[in-house]
Amino acid sequence: MSTVMVVDDEERIRSLLSRSLSTEGHSVVSAADGQGAMERLSRGGVDLVLLDLVMPGSGGLGVLATMQDRGDTTPVIVLSAVSEVGARVQALDRGAVDFVGKPFHTAELIARVRRHLTSRPAPQREHRFLEAGGIRLDLDRRRVELGGREVGLTEREFSLLAHLMRRRGDVCRRDELLHDVWGLDFDPGSNVVEVCVRRLRHKLAPNPPIETIRRVGYCFYGR
Repeated sequence: MSTVMVVDDEERIRSLLSRSLSTEGHSVVSAADGQGAMERLSRGGVDLVLLDLVMPGSGGLGVLATMQDRGDTTPVIVLSAVSEVGARVQALDRGAVDFVGKPFHTAELIARVRRHLTSRPAPQREHRFLEAGGIRLDLDRRRVELGGREVGLTEREFSLLAHLMRRRGDVCRRDELLHDVWGLDFDPGSNVVEVCVRRLRHKLAPNPPIETIRRVGYCFYGR
């Protein structure tokens, strides 16, 4: 049984989603604001979060930023009446795996929850470190070293770099990165990948071993 947390300042939405998710066999916990959400997440045991973007106090973007700072990779589906592309980009760039507009069809939202829960890869044993191009990734401690100095990366930047390094020498298509790093099966219509690659290159300067393959994707070429 999976545990889903519903975070929304509207009691009506929390009740509706709690009933629907419970009917699907999920355990449901809820919070009315960002502070309550972070307190519940800190206790662990949450498999997926449905997060309202606009709430009093610490809104959805604040929750995503705090989760990112803590290294919390619990998948988050953002719910919001805010339809601007900029809001979607911010949410996705801060770690959200999906964005659903309000008002939403409950059946569609439940289907998205089901997909994200079942698509999470089973943990696999792999070497703790990835090393190439003068870069050393500690996959357990989520730390990066470049030439002996530590480099501070966000969780998304770390995941992107790890993916590129695992595929060293191969071209990673943009749609592949959206799926494997962002957890998206659709193109959000933004430059979220390009922005993350640009930030990563800046942090790995002066010679970041990431090559742009025009109109295709990116390749990590470090040895």
